[in-house]
Amino acid sequence: MTSSLPATPALSRRGLLKFSLGASAFLATAGLGASLTGCSAQTPASGFISLRQSDLPILRTLIPVILAGTPAAEHLEAVLQRLDNKLASLSPAMLKLTLQLFDVLALPVTRGPLTGIWGSWENASIEQIQAFLQRWENSSLNLLRMGHASLLQLLQMAWYEMPESWARCGYPGPPKI
Repeated sequence: MTSSLPATPALSRRGLLKFSLGASAFLATAGLGASLTGCSAQTPASGFISLRQSDLPILRTLIPVILAGTPAAEHLEAVLQRLDNKLASLSPAMLKLTLQLFDVLALPVTRGPLTGIWGSWENASIEQIQAFLQRWENSSLNLLRMGHASLLQLLQMAWYEMPESWARCGYPGPPKI
């Protein structure tokens, strides 16, 4: 019986390292390019402390999918305000990293290849967003897994801090003093 497996693996350890290095360089270059060309406005959107206008369509699309099964979509603007307050309390270094994550998701040159969402966030289907989240969650690149975890943690913290979420999870609220 003959084996149909190739004599050498298709992707060696060296090949994987080269791919990872290339992907990291691509992300760094795209982020730097966006910063230098002014593609990522650093001024907050009207009514926000940290969130920029380019961040809002991404978050308005992600919140109902990430927080599916909760009434968070009914309280979208309140969740965005809570998230904005959370971001404002981050250290400058952590805020910069978070905004860079949003830049990667906003720029078409990085959004398409990294998320599989080639059009605008507003036109993305729930299935496309779920596929993107699953792709990042299970990625072989640590950077994408960290981005996925950051998105989930930020949005979950913003939602579950709100009194509207407490009754659904059985939390009576903080003790009255």
